[in-house]
Amino acid sequence: MSSTTSQTLLTPEAFGHLLAQRILVLDGAMGTMIQSYQLQEEDYRGDEFAHWASDLKGNNDLLALTKPDIILEIHRQYLAAGADILETNSFNATSIAMADYDMSHLSARINRESAALARKACDEFTALTPDKPRYVAGVLGPTNRTASISPDVNDPGYRNVDFDTLVAAYTESTHALIEGGADIIMLETIFDTLNAKAAAFAVLQVFDEIGYKLPVMISGTITDASGRTLSGQTTEAFYNSLAHVEPVTFGLNCALGPDLLRPYVETLSGISECYVSVHPNAGLPNEFGEYDLGAVEMATEIKDWAVQGFLNVVGGCCGTTPEHIKAIATAVAGVKPRQPKAISHQFNLAGLEAFSLEW
Repeated sequence: MSSTTSQTLLTPEAFGHLLAQRILVLDGAMGTMIQSYQLQEEDYRGDEFAHWASDLKGNNDLLALTKPDIILEIHRQYLAAGADILETNSFNATSIAMADYDMSHLSARINRESAALARKACDEFTALTPDKPRYVAGVLGPTNRTASISPDVNDPGYRNVDFDTLVAAYTESTHALIEGGADIIMLETIFDTLNAKAAAFAVLQVFDEIGYKLPVMISGTITDASGRTLSGQTTEAFYNSLAHVEPVTFGLNCALGPDLLRPYVETLSGISECYVSVHPNAGLPNEFGEYDLGAVEMATEIKDWAVQGFLNVVGGCCGTTPEHIKAIATAVAGVKPRQPKAISHQFNLAGLEAFSLEW
């Protein structure tokens, strides 16, 4: 249990039971909403970091400390729109990613405060409608480094991070998210499966240390029309590589809009022995880096996914707003949730492609 809240422990079994009853709604893009406030350098700094040596504008996770009222307001907007699950504002809050701002030492604090803000918002709305409890998903982002790919085209064997360093960073963040009140741990926007394996290893170690398990959600990113993650895996191979973690949900998010993401969602739905989550972008960015897909158009596509039996959790990633989430929540309301595939007991392996051997 969290040391700062008194919420009831959400077990993996209880979360699975909820997902079998109805499609749950995830929130939308935090970054998109933060941009709408047009914050300046001094907003990111606040009083505490007024004299920080490096620029801080763009460090959205830091706003949990310097502008908590804005983060809380955004959370409330998504809950009012119909979200059942809030993601913490901690996507880049690992010590690895925070090193860009010389703030690695603040990682645990940022994760803890981000979770506490989401916890506060969820508790407020749950108190208003106890029959519809809201949940906090503590987000572990992919970091800004990759353990599988060299950042130097002239040195293919070079890596700018190793497995143990990733595990240490994710361990710190996971502890802090739980201390802040997270109900769920979400590994999202995974582009490198080795990074995700480090995160999963860390999360499972933390569960062993604290003596109980929270539900785990895993969500990967198909980066383009090739249908592969950045580290080269197909949807099936990515699933096979991480199914041993026994997540309650396995899903896809970011990079693509619902139209381009659809075939990969269908593929995942067809093979997943756990529940499926999806939170796509609001289309592809235009020449100005903005997202043009409207709420109604996005919800129409997603309703078809729901009717086809692809979904258990659905929300929005880049470019989505409370308007999108409201339309999506309305679209999937009352639609029967997907049921996981029966346990196959196949021997499943994966490199860049999936391989399954029937016994």
